[in-house]
Amino acid sequence: MDAGLQRRVTGLLHEAGVTVDGDQPQDITVHDPRFYARVMAQGSLGLGESYMDGQWDAALLDGFLYHLMQAHLDERVHSWREVADGLKARLFNLQAGGGSFEVGKRHYDLGNDLYEAMLGQRLVYSCGYWRDAQDLDGAQEAKLDLICRKLELRPGQHVLDIGCGWGEALKFAAERYGVSGVGITISQEQAEYARQLCAGLPIEIRLQDYHDLNETFDAIFSVGMFEHVGDKNYRGYFEVARRCLHPHGLFLLHSIGGNLSRHRTDPWIARYIFPNSMLPSAAQLTAAFEGLFVLEDWHNFGTDYDRTLQAWRLNVENAWPQLDSQRYDERFKRMWRFYLAASMASFRCRHAQLWQLVLSPHGVPGGYVAPR
Repeated sequence: MDAGLQRRVTGLLHEAGVTVDGDQPQDITVHDPRFYARVMAQGSLGLGESYMDGQWDAALLDGFLYHLMQAHLDERVHSWREVADGLKARLFNLQAGGGSFEVGKRHYDLGNDLYEAMLGQRLVYSCGYWRDAQDLDGAQEAKLDLICRKLELRPGQHVLDIGCGWGEALKFAAERYGVSGVGITISQEQAEYARQLCAGLPIEIRLQDYHDLNETFDAIFSVGMFEHVGDKNYRGYFEVARRCLHPHGLFLLHSIGGNLSRHRTDPWIARYIFPNSMLPSAAQLTAAFEGLFVLEDWHNFGTDYDRTLQAWRLNVENAWPQLDSQRYDERFKRMWRFYLAASMASFRCRHAQLWQLVLSPHGVPGGYVAPR
């Protein structure tokens, strides 16, 4: 073990208020001294992989990662792989063609059993709305109803869900607001589940890329999908939405957002969780829909995502004993814990936001009144 590397890492951790073998909740215990070299050589990728491999532990994993992010250590320790990933993202359109389906195969097709255990009564894999909610199921129902109210849905309307997941939002809109709809997804597992969930309702579920859409809808919403579009495709995405939206309709975009414009995602997230994903900035979004839409409302409730993720973590930790231990082995569990904890920390320190935008093609006559 290189003593100099160990001193450098412990010094950086100290700047973040973290002590190795300390007694504070955010402190860590190092089980394998190779951890120090791995983190310095590989940055966030090495931090996540060394946790997956059991080289270190934290009593409060999200608290540890929160302290690192608050001290901006994630921006100060980089690796050659981050440079290579950034160059690759700039040179190639990683979210086009077959790349657009990769996240469906590698993340959303992991297994419906995992998501059923984690997400609660409704399979809604996006931030809940906790303003008046007391639990996860209530927060997700409030979020779905908020979307419908913002879109001013009425019986008889035909709506589109871009990235429909397991079909819960369309089912809710059809049952509560009397609409019919089309949902598209790039996940085979999600499509099959959504078709069963929405059976008997005027809903069509398609395994389809959004680029191929060319039909008119009274309203469009997209929840937790834009993070997979990629900055090279932002303009094309909004052009599809504009092409498919009735001139007097509304489009609601629900997406995680970042404070800075970037062209790639974190290397660990890209390798293990969301391949080819990317968080948009406000500047990237507005540039992408400029001249296509009028911005009617921009709602940020990103702090609600920390609470949503905590509920998901509690659910999945309680469910591990009932899930297939070979399919979800110990390394997978540690990977999933790191993913949820890192996400909590990112929203808690306000590095990530949750945005809902309401857009109209020409502006709502007399103005738009935004529900909350």
